[in-house]
Amino acid sequence: MYILLQRLIPGNPSIMKVGLFVTNQQYLTTDMVSALDDQIAMVRLVRDKGWDSLFSGQHYLNEGNNQQLQIVPFLARLIPEAGEMQVGLGILLLNLHNPVYTAETVATLDVLARGNFVFGVGLGYRDVEFNAFGVPKGQRVKRFEEYLELIVRLWTEESVTYHSETCQLDNVRMNLRPVQKPYPPIWIAANNDRAIERAARMSDAWMINPHSTLETIRRHMTIYENALAASGRSRPAELPVIKEVFCAKDRATALEMAGPYLMGKYKDYAKWGQDKVMPENETFDQEFDDLIAGRFVLGSPDECYEQLRPYWEEFGVNHLLIRTHWAGMPLSTALHSLRMISNELLPALQSV
Repeated sequence: MYILLQRLIPGNPSIMKVGLFVTNQQYLTTDMVSALDDQIAMVRLVRDKGWDSLFSGQHYLNEGNNQQLQIVPFLARLIPEAGEMQVGLGILLLNLHNPVYTAETVATLDVLARGNFVFGVGLGYRDVEFNAFGVPKGQRVKRFEEYLELIVRLWTEESVTYHSETCQLDNVRMNLRPVQKPYPPIWIAANNDRAIERAARMSDAWMINPHSTLETIRRHMTIYENALAASGRSRPAELPVIKEVFCAKDRATALEMAGPYLMGKYKDYAKWGQDKVMPENETFDQEFDDLIAGRFVLGSPDECYEQLRPYWEEFGVNHLLIRTHWAGMPLSTALHSLRMISNELLPALQSV
């Protein structure tokens, strides 16, 4: 079974990085050109305020009142706006894509980002996506692991031979290589026990999802650390988490301003069937007050800081990816939160 060789990733693990997780999902009635302009405005704001990174995610064939720009061209457009910020896939659905395509595409993105790119990947959970790309049940994990191993080989080896149902290579060399040597950091997003064990074995960082409760993360951290030890690996230098965060003058105002949009997103997740890959019978199909408890961060900058404190004090998180805009939310509302985060919360976080 493939185990990623552990390598030292530059950076000080004691310093908190703060990034923007850009929402690229919008309602069907949304003008996507205008939405892109809004997202560019948000990126420019956080760039100028000294944020550290920029990430976005991927889905295909979005269901319901939801449409989404595809992540590769979307990030390619945002990279020139990002300045010195690190840019990353958060995440690419790895087993849906031919590994040669992925290897060359990520190498290209690393060039565009001047060697400051993160290769974030995940398994996915939606049958409509697996069916559309011809990934049969029973092959999803196998393809994920084999594809990731092959991509690393294409980036590092002089001659690669590989034969499977989906890819045939005979003594080939991929001439386009990433700027980062030997390759960009590999992050794996994982929600359940077996996926977390896979992240410990095969990645440079486990990306903690935005919707696990603190109690679930406590249990998952034990699984992660045990899996690292079983693989003979020390804890990686980086531990990132995505969090839903909205800042306003107080919690009541934050709930009023962000609640309808945040609830809408998680109602979509429930319809898409994400519950089936959630741990311990967790569900998004519940009342909003129950849903947000221990999951989402809303309130004044001081309140948000205190809600976030367990992530670094208890778990050692040192890269916080903040999503503060959801489908349907006006740009002015998102900018209100981003400015409060930038002016009042960001300095405190970056001094953790």
